[in-house]
Amino acid sequence: MTGKRRAPGPPVRKSAASGTKQPRTWKQRSLWALKWATVAGLVLALIAGAAFFYLYRTIDIPRANEDFKTQTSRIYYADGQTELGTFATQDRTIISYDQMPDSIKDAVVAAENQTFWTDSGIDVKGILRAVFNNASGGDRQGASTITQQYVKIFYLSQEQSYERKLKEAILALKLQRQITKTELLANYLNTIYFGRGAYGVEAASRAFFDKPAKRLNLRQSAVLASVINNPTRFDPANGKDARKALKGRYTYVLNSMATLGSISAEERDKALKHLPKFPEVESESAYGGQRGHMLTLVRKELNRLGYTDDQIDGGGLKVTTTLTEDGMRAAQEGVLEAKPEGFGDKQLHAASASVEVGTGRLLGFYAGQDYLDSQINWAVSGGMVGSTMKPFTLAAAIDAGFSLRDTFAGNSPFVFPDGLEVRNAGGGDGQDFGERVNAILAMQKSINTAFVDMSSAIPQGPSKIQKLAMELGVPPMESDQRYPGIPSTSRDFTSDDTLITLGRARVSPINMANAYATIANGGRRADVHVIEKVELADGSTDYEFDEPTERALDEDIAADVSFSLQETVAGGSGATVQPLGRPAAGKTGTATNSKDDVSSAWFVGYTPQISTAVMYVRGDGDDRLDGWLPSYFGSGFPAATWLSIMQRMMDGLPVEDFPDPVYVDGDAPKSGYEPTTAPPSPTRRPSPTKSEEPTEEPSEEPSEEPTPTEEPTTEGPCEGLLCPSESSEPSGSSSPSPSQSPSGNASGNPSGSASANPAPGRRSRQS
Repeated sequence: MTGKRRAPGPPVRKSAASGTKQPRTWKQRSLWALKWATVAGLVLALIAGAAFFYLYRTIDIPRANEDFKTQTSRIYYADGQTELGTFATQDRTIISYDQMPDSIKDAVVAAENQTFWTDSGIDVKGILRAVFNNASGGDRQGASTITQQYVKIFYLSQEQSYERKLKEAILALKLQRQITKTELLANYLNTIYFGRGAYGVEAASRAFFDKPAKRLNLRQSAVLASVINNPTRFDPANGKDARKALKGRYTYVLNSMATLGSISAEERDKALKHLPKFPEVESESAYGGQRGHMLTLVRKELNRLGYTDDQIDGGGLKVTTTLTEDGMRAAQEGVLEAKPEGFGDKQLHAASASVEVGTGRLLGFYAGQDYLDSQINWAVSGGMVGSTMKPFTLAAAIDAGFSLRDTFAGNSPFVFPDGLEVRNAGGGDGQDFGERVNAILAMQKSINTAFVDMSSAIPQGPSKIQKLAMELGVPPMESDQRYPGIPSTSRDFTSDDTLITLGRARVSPINMANAYATIANGGRRADVHVIEKVELADGSTDYEFDEPTERALDEDIAADVSFSLQETVAGGSGATVQPLGRPAAGKTGTATNSKDDVSSAWFVGYTPQISTAVMYVRGDGDDRLDGWLPSYFGSGFPAATWLSIMQRMMDGLPVEDFPDPVYVDGDAPKSGYEPTTAPPSPTRRPSPTKSEEPTEEPSEEPSEEPTPTEEPTTEGPCEGLLCPSESSEPSGSSSPSPSQSPSGNASGNPSGSASANPAPGRRSRQS
């Protein structure tokens, strides 16, 4: 028998997998992956390096301003032909590095690029950080050094792309090798935009401080270095918010200068105490009168639409606005004709805004005093609207199931379950109009008790009123694209304000005019706007306003609310405007400050074609009008101003009628509001005569002050739904009651006292 002999030694076991490869351990796999990742990284780095080297060799520095040619942007009235004004082309005076004070050089380096003197012209870490942030969906970041910024504005375009960013970095590196750091900084300071149409530090110094750059001190230099970051946001001429923002940036710049050793801690602390003074600059005379307010409003709207200040001031834009020469002239002449003499613009602020019904075009406005005296545009800033909020309450009530014929509390006081009292005006406990008054009379006489009763009868009344007002055109407290406006927010406009119907909300005249225009347009809202079209320098259209309207209120409800406002003009607190001589609807309003002083007076009204709002305030917008003006009611100077403006605005337009009332009547959410009798349809009253007593009783007149034109009352027998209850008081109201509980007047005067609404309201987003 033959066979194989086993080799000496212990037997060797053979597994079933004998001859197969053993699996790698985790460590082996990691090392393998690391090896190939390193190889791939090196390959990519070599490719990137080669590509960068190729681009560096092939990309030449272009001719200066070849791709960045500034042109004047021109602003036009609505006809697209008549120039309203311009946003200046580059206003620049080149000065040498030696003419620039050290303070401006140091401040700009501290603000914009603290490693300027030592870096290679690019910030690699910053670029990578910006790429990561932009790729992850964050805010776009520039990550630019001073050299990169200079390259971008002087040689390239403002295009936001990675290709432009790469080209910018390459050119920055090349430029760094061709000129010195001092030349770079001088070129940058002669090129960069500072706002106010000023390019370069010399023009900026004159625009902000009316002096040459060589005379700038530390504070002034820190301001100019601050505004480079955002010329609109940090320009103190743009109001309190801009000044506050500037102070924050100014503090950062000074702290950075101290950290870099450019200034001492003592110098920093001294400069931090306050901003420098900003003198009036003669070169801004092109902004005199209302023109400055117009151009500022246009600029802000362009910014809101996404146009940068560089584009606006140097992009050669052609901007067609909605404003008309006739509309602006009517606003200014109307205000100046009707406002009382002897009251200067610095104290008495009369503002107006006129909006075209159905389109939302802002045709004209009056901002208040000369722009060079004050940059506050009161047509935008607004104030407490008082009883001009009541039409929104009536619309919400009809939508909830009530009707024009339903009745509400007419006698003072109206007492809420928690004890809160609301009174009508008329002295003492307020005027009584009868136990029950219908909605038409309530609107006509602006009866506070009826409207707070109406508001409380609507399920979740304040919230429903607020929502409907927003749908009509009153923006919420926080900007919401669904409810745009000019401006895009209102103040003190909360859904939990029990007395929202009495108008504690602060709204701009522009937005109030547009909200009433929605009612005039049968309940369809057109967004108010001031920019119709923007064309680029090459003539192409870059933006054009889209003019769709959307349903905000049922057409029949709009007709009924509009009818109640027509009756207010025909025989109520709005009778002052009857001499317009054509169908008109409107509402008076006054509001009071925290001291129970009347602080604003309004008249908002419309024809079928144009809606206009007029507001009178004093001082900072909350100062006392009663006892200071000869008359502080909405039916006094505001209504007379509205009439004066609208007589001019309507001249030459055809006479149009409003739709007839429908008397919408649904299922009222509460009982006890039915008509007390079956009333006939309302009947228009005869035209008033000017010889009769005013419907509102003015406060005591200051000596040697003018008195407004007396308001007419109605004559003839009382008819139908318009009949008030017997009262010894005038059909309007007198000065507000000194009572601590909320009170009002026939023109809409909520008390505004702490007891009326102690909670200031949350500044939260409203829906």
